[in-house]
Amino acid sequence: MSDVRLASPQGKWILLTTVLGSSMAMVDSTVVNVALPRIGRDLDADLAALQWTVNAYMLTLAGLILLGGSLGDRYGRRKIFVLGVVWFAAASLLCGLAPNVGVLVAARALQGVGGALLTPGSLALIQASFHPDDRARAVGLWSGFGGIGAAIGPFLGGWLVDGPGWRWVFLINVPMALICAPIAVRHVPESADGRKHGRFDVLGAALGAVALALVTYALIEARNGSLVVVLTALAGVAAGVAFVYVEKRSADPMMPPDIFASRQFTAVNLVTFCVYAAFGGFFFLTALQLQVVTGYSALQAGTALLPTTALMLLFSARSGELAQRIGPRIPLTVGPLLCATAMLLMLRVGPDASYLVDVVPALLVMGAGMVTLVAPLTATVLASVDTARAGLASGINNAAARAAGLIAVAALPLLAGMGPDAYRSAPAFDRAFDRAMLWCAGVLVVGSVLAYATVRRPAPDCRRPECLTHGWVTAPPLEPRVGKGRLDAG
Repeated sequence: MSDVRLASPQGKWILLTTVLGSSMAMVDSTVVNVALPRIGRDLDADLAALQWTVNAYMLTLAGLILLGGSLGDRYGRRKIFVLGVVWFAAASLLCGLAPNVGVLVAARALQGVGGALLTPGSLALIQASFHPDDRARAVGLWSGFGGIGAAIGPFLGGWLVDGPGWRWVFLINVPMALICAPIAVRHVPESADGRKHGRFDVLGAALGAVALALVTYALIEARNGSLVVVLTALAGVAAGVAFVYVEKRSADPMMPPDIFASRQFTAVNLVTFCVYAAFGGFFFLTALQLQVVTGYSALQAGTALLPTTALMLLFSARSGELAQRIGPRIPLTVGPLLCATAMLLMLRVGPDASYLVDVVPALLVMGAGMVTLVAPLTATVLASVDTARAGLASGINNAAARAAGLIAVAALPLLAGMGPDAYRSAPAFDRAFDRAMLWCAGVLVVGSVLAYATVRRPAPDCRRPECLTHGWVTAPPLEPRVGKGRLDAG
């Protein structure tokens, strides 16, 4: 069914459902960083445990998001979306009730599984349900409302942490799910890809997730320097090699190796990895820096980050239009350099930092850099492959971005010399934060140089992504693939 009009009552219910579902994952990705210092104090967790609180979620989300879209195609997009919403809410409830950090980390991993089911499903439902004449507007509204959700996420998280407590950062997902799931069952039509499918690439998905998990563990625990860490790192590399081998041999691989035959697609994904590694490290550490060193409350720290997301929400569509006219090379070269400048400006944010004089300039430059590069980055990825593979390309690009953030959160504290109790000492954390910002700036410069050297203007007839307006700063915009009844989303 794809003839629902946006102005109809059913169309409005579908849009509300998809916005609520995707907002659960979007808000969760932005609020948890703000809550980390309070979680650490209440559960007596060291820095490694806080890293796992963030990374357990990203690990399962990055490893399973491609598989989640395929499950919706085969078994019904509404069914998998509702399953994802319920799963995410149940895992959120477990997070909110966690008696110790071990349970919290395990629950966060379960949350990521739910996120991998509902995130591609929300956009897939829009593409499969709405009349073609209304589809682009529906996607734009979905993206815009999602951006608003991402913008208020840090503010909401800070308010909850300072008010009823950090557990409500997770528990708030439960009432949202209780609203979303029944509406989806009642008002959203079911859709699926009726064509014959091959087997799911379960082995590929498992090997990819295992490789990420082992490498992440090795990076977080590397400061111990034990034999177990070395063996884990080697096992992670071996799992990665096995993943590539399986994908080459599989009849229906999750990540077809031949898509990387496009040099531009490969290069832009490397740029994506550099850029989103820096973003992941920046947002993880800045929320801690503002509270541990500068002395902000959780609410103040969450509110302080609003300028970056607001700029993304307001101007990313115009940035995408500009890149259509001048080509992607300049935006993808200049954008990372602006973000690198913002990282250097963050060196001024210390114990006596002024919000207006020290914090705001860095965040505005950061927002300007992200506005400059995010939409052109997505458009260039899609223009690098055949139109029929746009959804797959978007999914791979999203997985690369999330994996980059995962690796950054694991590696940056190690590279910056942060000890297990670094966040409990303002002077120690401040020194390590400065080193981390230098690392982030360096990675961004590498991304800029790589973009300048490899990115070229796409062909004149390349497709233009519908999802340009975007405020989810921790991942690129999603792009659906529609054709012969099939839709994939990353």
